[in-house]
Amino acid sequence: MLKAVLFDLDGTLLPMDQDAFVEGYFGLLARKMIPYGYEPEKLVKAIWAGTKAMVQNDGSCRNEEAFWRIFLGIYGEAARAHIPVFEEFYAKEFQQAQRLCGFNPQAAETVRLVKNLGCRVILATNPLFPAIATESRIRWAGLAPEEFELYTTYENSSTCKPNLAYYREVLERSKLDARDCLMVGNDVDEDMIAGTLGMQTFLLTDCLLNRKNEDIDRWRHGDFAALQEELRKYAAGA
Repeated sequence: MLKAVLFDLDGTLLPMDQDAFVEGYFGLLARKMIPYGYEPEKLVKAIWAGTKAMVQNDGSCRNEEAFWRIFLGIYGEAARAHIPVFEEFYAKEFQQAQRLCGFNPQAAETVRLVKNLGCRVILATNPLFPAIATESRIRWAGLAPEEFELYTTYENSSTCKPNLAYYREVLERSKLDARDCLMVGNDVDEDMIAGTLGMQTFLLTDCLLNRKNEDIDRWRHGDFAALQEELRKYAAGA
């Protein structure tokens, strides 16, 4: 019996070209930080280094701590004084990144369909961003943060996709059995791996990420209309 649906965000509920989004996002951040003495190329490399630390996090600390440990290791403890500037960036300039994203009203429609079918809804987005940035991206998708019982951020998570420990962490916090869940995402590597734990999976193909060019017929897949059809089948016990 389906009890919960886990949704990815970027490229799933929020349409985007991931490479274009990252390039634009880093450009906005670099412009914000130049007046504080940050050279753009070095800053981007430091952000990537911190991101790598989060992806490789073994659960021994929050992703936020893993990121800033690396970042401050590169720039020194004096950079800690600029953390509020980064937070201000996400509250202000980061909002311009919305123009780098698409919008599909079927995303919010599908989330609300899940709730109307009596299932729980979790936002299983890779927790590489602070909550303020994740909440913004949720709103860009036409949803409200409070529509999800949980959304993963770098403050509340200690692992990342595609580490199976990320999914175990979400399941444990939500007191769910993997067999009672459906993971919906657009990334073959990061989202479909949830099936290894026994979750049902659905690969959303609108903004498909398939780095290894795998045969996607291995998974149920399609657009939001196909996903909604699958959800109604689950509700009917088919």
